[in-house]
Amino acid sequence: MKDLGQSLSNQLELIVERWVKAVHHDGEIDSAKQLAYQAVKNSLPEVLAEVAKLLSRQQCGDYEQLEEKSLHHGFVRAEQGYDTAEIMREYRLLRMIILDVLHPDFRTGSVDEVLQAIKILDGVLDTIIVNSIESYIDARLNELKQMQGQLTLTNQELTRLLQVQKDNLAYLAHELKTPLNSIIGYSDLLIREQQKRLKSQDKVTATNLDSIERVLRNGRLLLKIINDALEISRYDQGGMQLNLERTNVGSLIQEIVEEGLQPQAQAKKLEIFIDIKLAPLQVLTDPLRIQQLVSNLVSNAIKYTKKGNIKVICQQLNQQEWSIIVSDTGIGISEENKVNIFASYFQVDPIKNPLESVGLGLAIVSRIVRLFQGEVQVKSTVGEGSIFTVTLPFIPENN
Repeated sequence: MKDLGQSLSNQLELIVERWVKAVHHDGEIDSAKQLAYQAVKNSLPEVLAEVAKLLSRQQCGDYEQLEEKSLHHGFVRAEQGYDTAEIMREYRLLRMIILDVLHPDFRTGSVDEVLQAIKILDGVLDTIIVNSIESYIDARLNELKQMQGQLTLTNQELTRLLQVQKDNLAYLAHELKTPLNSIIGYSDLLIREQQKRLKSQDKVTATNLDSIERVLRNGRLLLKIINDALEISRYDQGGMQLNLERTNVGSLIQEIVEEGLQPQAQAKKLEIFIDIKLAPLQVLTDPLRIQQLVSNLVSNAIKYTKKGNIKVICQQLNQQEWSIIVSDTGIGISEENKVNIFASYFQVDPIKNPLESVGLGLAIVSRIVRLFQGEVQVKSTVGEGSIFTVTLPFIPENN
């Protein structure tokens, strides 16, 4: 039979190209859909090069190099938001493509030679998968440690917030209770499972992975609730300030939507259209507050839209004003609820819509708009959707 390592090396580019295309089109790997070609490609060529050396009769493969490359692959996938099932699915696709590409070479060998070659290939791929998953978990655990640090840092400010927000104390405590209990419970489970693993030296179990994902998901939710509540508190106490700088608001809004919000919409199979053709080129504004404003408006639209699309428009109205418009094809808002939607902790029918929110997003929007001395208007029809229009004044250079 021909040298499979040499054949794999010769067709490396073809395998990578077919694999990236397969990953992009696979319905079970949602995290890859918003990634560019190079991002999906990651370190796969280097991994395959080491695999080729291990399969070759003429070259001496290095398992240490293979481990290094596959560890890096798992670390990057963690940063890109993959879950473990998606990583496993990637490698299953890779195996099928490698076997398909090497099929003509298999036909030149005996049955025993083919079986032995496939056994070696499976062994190498299993090693890669284990290394990738281990580095993936290390990255997730590191994120967990960072999140723990963030929660610790916000503890004092949260205590102060609860003291000054006595009217909302019971409500906020109730909302924090569920994710906090989940974090405590699954953290305890994770620690106990890791202790068992250290004693028995077993491989990582599905329980470990699921626990990590649950802790991180609920930790992110808890941090968002806390940070939103802190923003409301800062404004109400006069602590929210504007840090003005010259900003291309059109490009800023496009970046906010495409990089931070597009994945949320894609997860619900919603389209987001961005129109910045008439946006002012340079505006004296606070980019952080604009990011908060746009993120909350678009996130709100995504939450309350089951199908259809969301449109984000930025345009200059005249020499004195410019606007941001966010429209959706969601559930809409009744006339009686329009009066309250910008109030803290208000939700449009939270029983029928049990969404991951405590009703602070639009409250933050209204406060930021007032900080800019602008205005926000809403038009909505129940069952058809909503249009939020934020109008902001141009701030003079001498302000």
